[in-house]
Amino acid sequence: MIIIKYILKNHLAPFLFSIFTLIAVFLLQFMMKFADRLVGKGLDTWIIIQLIIYNLAWMVVLVVPMAVLVATLMAFGSMSQNNEIAILKSSGVSLYKMMIPPIVASVVIALLLVYFNNNIYPDANHAARLLMEDISRKKPTLSLVPGLFSQEVPNYSILVREIDQNSNELKEVLIYDYTNPPKVNIVTATEGKIYLSKNQKKLIMDLVNGEIHESDNTKESIYRKLRFERHKIALPAEQFTFEQTAPGGPRGDRELGTPEMLKIVDSLTIIYNKNLADFNLRTMQVTFESLEKPIINIIPDSSKMYIYTKVQQRIKTDENSTFSFLNRIDYGKKEINRYWVEIHKKYSLPFACIVFVLIGAPLGTMMKRGGFGMAAGISLLFFLAYWSFLIGGEKFADRGLLSPFWGMWSANVLLTIVGIWLMIKSAREKITISFDFLSKLIPESWRTTENSNPNNED
Repeated sequence: MIIIKYILKNHLAPFLFSIFTLIAVFLLQFMMKFADRLVGKGLDTWIIIQLIIYNLAWMVVLVVPMAVLVATLMAFGSMSQNNEIAILKSSGVSLYKMMIPPIVASVVIALLLVYFNNNIYPDANHAARLLMEDISRKKPTLSLVPGLFSQEVPNYSILVREIDQNSNELKEVLIYDYTNPPKVNIVTATEGKIYLSKNQKKLIMDLVNGEIHESDNTKESIYRKLRFERHKIALPAEQFTFEQTAPGGPRGDRELGTPEMLKIVDSLTIIYNKNLADFNLRTMQVTFESLEKPIINIIPDSSKMYIYTKVQQRIKTDENSTFSFLNRIDYGKKEINRYWVEIHKKYSLPFACIVFVLIGAPLGTMMKRGGFGMAAGISLLFFLAYWSFLIGGEKFADRGLLSPFWGMWSANVLLTIVGIWLMIKSAREKITISFDFLSKLIPESWRTTENSNPNNED
């Protein structure tokens, strides 16, 4: 019992330290990526805190397995460096027995992560998406990209060449107004300013020195051109005001738990089977009709051209109908695979905690040197390989080239085999990993020695 507590104690500190460090790295990356969408919008501090808290969910899903691997490497590496592994082995405690406590702990962590993936992670993703959509509507100029048409305002297409995000000033404005079809109004201006009305219901564009071109597609002869020194346009601004949306509404596959996705998969499977049956029935009908005895030879020549035309139309109709069935079947299969991928992912990532213990423990005993940096480096290498398999498997599964099960579990299966092999080799003390070869890459002038002349004695 004392040995179990000691081994778990050696894992606890590196595990917690790894979680906080890796989450800090992901947070920094997140803030750098979304800083331009948050800065200058006058958001309340609590809103930004909420956004960070909601996005912590997907970070936890990625960080926990990697932290398990780092902690296992550091714990067993430290014990190996201090010759504690050798002492325990000489006392009759094999490597397999030493691995039992961290494996049991990893199973508990995996179960907790499964619960997290099905109950907390979907709601956090849903809340984060809604909050990000609300924030993106907060300031109008941030939805405009210089040199690109913006169509976020319904029935309007807006192009601005230069934008000052701080003062909301615009340069070289071009607006297409489609609010009154079939009429089209084109408004141009050399400069202007954009802001929200006091009640936050309208988006006001205050334009200076421009022209209004009016045309009617039904009456090509009518065309009007108006010049103005100053002109204001009031656009609908519901999508630009910050009103925090309450949870609810449709959810994506990453915003649902396994029970909800299984219900959706059942419904999609019923629709898929029905489309497949309809396609088979339609194919049989077309085949039987094509095998019927032709009657073209007993019809007068004057009517044959008409019949040929009808046959061509029928062939075209059958072709379009076939393609329509095939598209629906293909779309249904892809949707089913997409949901199955997310279902398997909710369990394959937590299972990686157990797999990484199988890999980390033998690797740690093989390393004679190295602290957090070495452990983090090796963990990153394995996790990148794992994540590459996961992303590749997801892409192949979504396209129907690989089953969702193997797409999500192939990395676990492969790394489990590698971990068992390393565990057997380490238990038999067949392999020792040394990083002394890295010293050859360091210039001699940078190397330090304890005694430059070992023959001299002080």
